[in-house]
Amino acid sequence: MADTIVPGAGIQALSLVPKAEAKQTVKDFKSDQEVRWCPGCGDYAILAAVQGFMPELGLAKENVVFVSGIGCSSRFPYYMNTYGMHSIHGRAPAIATGLATSRRDLSVWVVTGDGDALSIGGNHLIHALRRNVNLKILLFNNRIYGLTKGQYSPTSEIGKITKSTPMGSLDAPFNPVSLALGAEASFVARTIDSDRKHLTEVLRQAAAHPGTALVEIYQNCNIFNDGAFEALKDRKSAQEAVIRLEHGQPIRFGADGERGVVRDPATGDLQVVTVTPENEASILVHDAHTPSPTTAFALSRLADPDTLHHTPIGVLRSVDRPVYDTQMSDQLDTAVEQKGMGDLGALLAGGDTWTVGG
Repeated sequence: MADTIVPGAGIQALSLVPKAEAKQTVKDFKSDQEVRWCPGCGDYAILAAVQGFMPELGLAKENVVFVSGIGCSSRFPYYMNTYGMHSIHGRAPAIATGLATSRRDLSVWVVTGDGDALSIGGNHLIHALRRNVNLKILLFNNRIYGLTKGQYSPTSEIGKITKSTPMGSLDAPFNPVSLALGAEASFVARTIDSDRKHLTEVLRQAAAHPGTALVEIYQNCNIFNDGAFEALKDRKSAQEAVIRLEHGQPIRFGADGERGVVRDPATGDLQVVTVTPENEASILVHDAHTPSPTTAFALSRLADPDTLHHTPIGVLRSVDRPVYDTQMSDQLDTAVEQKGMGDLGALLAGGDTWTVGG
């Protein structure tokens, strides 16, 4: 069976994973399980996009793994005809880390939601990001707890009235993209469930990235939070609300590109302006590959948390950093080569042990 470099592992990972023996199609990645989400749920669109994208990787489905936590999105592994695990609430990144570091011949994907990833799972998420484990994390954000019937989540806006906040939420919401950038994630992107073309392109770039790639996907919950992202989906309002980022291109948007993003020379912050001949040369050019996350973070803060006005979508950051699993494997190889290391008996009887009692 022929081999190929693991997608997302990069040249430095040097892991080999078997190719599919024959060309695969969408049907090869569809399981025989009945898809059981509420009719109209945005999860259907994401599932279809992922299943349609998987054949592009050229991997045998036996070498692809989906790990999820708990929540509506976490039913995902049932519907992928790959290996998978519906795991523990918030702990999918930890379980996937163990899998990715011990089985570098696998392409490991994490599927999680805003409640699963950012509440009970917040600590696991940030450490996976900072370590740069070779994982692809798909964070479905519907700004509500769907599986447990409509409580506010860590991304719900202030004042959100739900069953658990009948007088309105007092919690300031997380911005998942800002959080990931603050944790020094090497790849951070945002996309929308209903934009199949954009979603697929972001997935393609995430799969090719060496290390952890976090993709936030705005996903509609039509039962408990319907229309939360309507401003970004309605054709007319989206022209003013959505900022599409493309590496190497000026950050302009609007019906005719009449709006743009500039840096305020006084404060250094980013701001949206109407493009004129006088300020056109000052329009920021998007650089997803710059080593500093400063500008990417500033872009992530443009979106108003209540109205989603001026929301950037696309790849905000994609930089090269050492991959954790590669470094760990190198350490283990070194330990085996050195005398007295890699030997469990020698470790247990080493110099840092002592006898307790008589």
